[in-house]
Amino acid sequence: MGNTGSRDDFEWVYTDQPHTSRRKEILAKYPEIKKLMGPDPNMKWVVTLMVLTQLLSCYLVKGLPWKWVFFWAYAFGGCVNHSLALAIHDISHNVPFGNNKAKWNRFFGMFANLPIGVPYATSFKKYHVDHHRFLAVEGLDVDVPSKLEGYFFNTPLRKFLWLFLQPLLYVLRPLFINPKPISKMEVINVAVQMGYDLLIYSLWGFKPVVYMVAGTLLAMGLHPFSGHFIAEHYMYAKGYDTVSYYGPLNWFTFNVGYHMEHHDFPSIPGSRLPLVRKIAPEYYNHLPYHNSWILVLWDFVFKRELGPFSRVKRTHKGDKNL
Repeated sequence: MGNTGSRDDFEWVYTDQPHTSRRKEILAKYPEIKKLMGPDPNMKWVVTLMVLTQLLSCYLVKGLPWKWVFFWAYAFGGCVNHSLALAIHDISHNVPFGNNKAKWNRFFGMFANLPIGVPYATSFKKYHVDHHRFLAVEGLDVDVPSKLEGYFFNTPLRKFLWLFLQPLLYVLRPLFINPKPISKMEVINVAVQMGYDLLIYSLWGFKPVVYMVAGTLLAMGLHPFSGHFIAEHYMYAKGYDTVSYYGPLNWFTFNVGYHMEHHDFPSIPGSRLPLVRKIAPEYYNHLPYHNSWILVLWDFVFKRELGPFSRVKRTHKGDKNL
């Protein structure tokens, strides 16, 4: 970024989000990219294995001392749950079953949600559509922090706390910035999740439930995987409001790091996003990118010019074409 002091406002721009025009240009030159679009049938088996792994983990932690419950929640369960949350991101794009079976994808998202411990999948889908369609538009994209967050979380200690509070802020922010009516599918998501949590509690007691929920909260907060929350859209390089990460943690996070590629082509599954860069390297290799989510978090906390205000923000209605 261009200045060395802390920011006191967002980087306001008055242009449409760039991904629609980029998509048209890239497809005109490389129409073969269209073949990458469509469902990834392998995803449902990967997600199912992860859900079963967490079910086994719930059984294994039921007799552990509390300190080990929290240790494994952070070191293992949280990693799996964060990965499942990113699977839900792909599921929201209809990756497992395709666009023609939208309801199957919604219910599969609820299935992937089970080890996370709190209902998440359906509400995420509702707001994630806006994130793509109205990227960084004020009052519509709830991924962008509020002004209150920008003004308050502006020192290293407060930014550290802000990272820790990410799960809570992602829940509360939509309620204030862009509240929407609760849908029938969200009610079903809540009921299914509560039923699963009660089943785990009735089978193995309170510790497995804490293992699930604590793993989610800890891994969505101050955790290496959480670097993607910052890396994706925070302005580490002035003028770039979407940035990719090409490090090894993509292997565990459904390639969410390929974020420029994802916003250019949201209908391409995460498993195929590296091929986009391979096919059209001149559109990606010159762009700024990250190699370490841990370094992203470190710089966010300790560099004065970085903070919740380090986001591009738009005032117009945005591009309505995904």
